[in-house]
Amino acid sequence: MGLTNNDVFKKLRVAHKLRDDDIINIFKLVDFKVTKSELNAIFRKEDHPKYMECGDQFLRNFLDGLIIHLRGPLPPKRPNKSEKGK
Repeated sequence: MGLTNNDVFKKLRVAHKLRDDDIINIFKLVDFKVTKSELNAIFRKEDHPKYMECGDQFLRNFLDGLIIHLRGPLPPKRPNKSEKGK
């Protein structure tokens, strides 16, 4: 069996040396609310009674926030020359 979303999330957390507060702030960059208890449930082992599966939307929002955290926000779009004349 391949990696689960939980495995990917754990590996990204370790690779970027992120703490719970850092992860919560990353989610805030994309207006996605997460609590510390939700994070703890995701980082638990699968056989733990309070284990929570990391859904696709959860991981996607984290990745979007991580991009903003690492690169910064996108600059505003400038209109093309062809769009100015219209």
